[in-house]
Amino acid sequence: MHNFSFRTVPHIVFEAGASKRLSKLAAPVLKDAKRLFFVTDKGVRKAGLIDEALAALKADGFDVFVFDEVVADPPEAVVLGAAGKARDFGAQAIIAFGGGSPMDTAKVVSLLAGGDQPLSEMYGVEQVQVTGLPSIMIPTTAGTGSEVTNVAVLTTGATSKRGIAAGPLYADMAILDPELTLGLPRHATAATGIDAMVHAIEAFTNKRSKNPVSDALALAALKKLQGAILTACDEPSNIEARGDMLLGAMLAGQAFSNSPVGAVHAMAYPLGGIFHVPHGLSNSVVLPPVLKFNAVAAENLYAEMAGHLGLEASSSALITEMERIADATGIETRLSQLGISHNDIPRMAEDVAANDRLLPNNPRELTYDDIVRLYEEIV
Repeated sequence: MHNFSFRTVPHIVFEAGASKRLSKLAAPVLKDAKRLFFVTDKGVRKAGLIDEALAALKADGFDVFVFDEVVADPPEAVVLGAAGKARDFGAQAIIAFGGGSPMDTAKVVSLLAGGDQPLSEMYGVEQVQVTGLPSIMIPTTAGTGSEVTNVAVLTTGATSKRGIAAGPLYADMAILDPELTLGLPRHATAATGIDAMVHAIEAFTNKRSKNPVSDALALAALKKLQGAILTACDEPSNIEARGDMLLGAMLAGQAFSNSPVGAVHAMAYPLGGIFHVPHGLSNSVVLPPVLKFNAVAAENLYAEMAGHLGLEASSSALITEMERIADATGIETRLSQLGISHNDIPRMAEDVAANDRLLPNNPRELTYDDIVRLYEEIV
């Protein structure tokens, strides 16, 4: 018998146009809260994606503070600044509207504004001692799955990335509105979509935490994403494909929140932390060499995923399919395309080798020399 526990966000809404009805849908979470701290970034705000939601909230008597200073790979300073503003505003609930960075920021702001534990004590697994303010996540990309995860990743110091993984990071509600993703450019659609597929693959192959529920979610996510990603890239206004992308990303998020990711993410972090490569693209680029390295230890699991996708039941078929998707979408596949050279590899490999949160989840152990070699394969 396989003993396990499984947690996720308690209330999920999937509906085209749902963000326009935010004040009504959010009522069970907001209860008596009237002062809302709205976390987003300048790109989302400039695109007008939050306008109707904000208008509806204000019309219903809510006092809203919009914090739009989130940047990719959010630095600690930005998160601490946001938390300070939330406290000064007297925030009673937090709403995130955007991609992974605004959602990760919002989840941590919820903890910092709702309790007195220092951020420095939250890093790691289940180190959070506070409950936080009520929070609602509204994704505008289909990739990170942050709306349903108990994880937030921040940039610490100049370049390093550290994660917080703890139950209090689960939001109280996730609202998935495929209309919000209709304007997502091809490159971002591809990178975030492959990111979500990586979440599913790594959740399914976690050697410490995989369980029947996370497995089922990971397989369902892969099927949704494989079937929709190219359509979403080629037909950006296809609402069905956009909906499947959002659902796939959410299902993968539920899976990896309970069966965490491994070496792909560990190797992707330095690309974002040091070179500011978007997270989804970082995962996409390092995926093939890690899959090939892991195949020795994960052949049966890779074969099962490949078979579920209608491919030959083998690791080589899964690897070929992921490479095909990357090629068809046109995203970068080499480090050199991202401005990263051979000279940068030792520094990145040192960061990866020190990642004792993710590497132990990988189906095959990686040494420093292995990491260097895998980076070299994709320079």
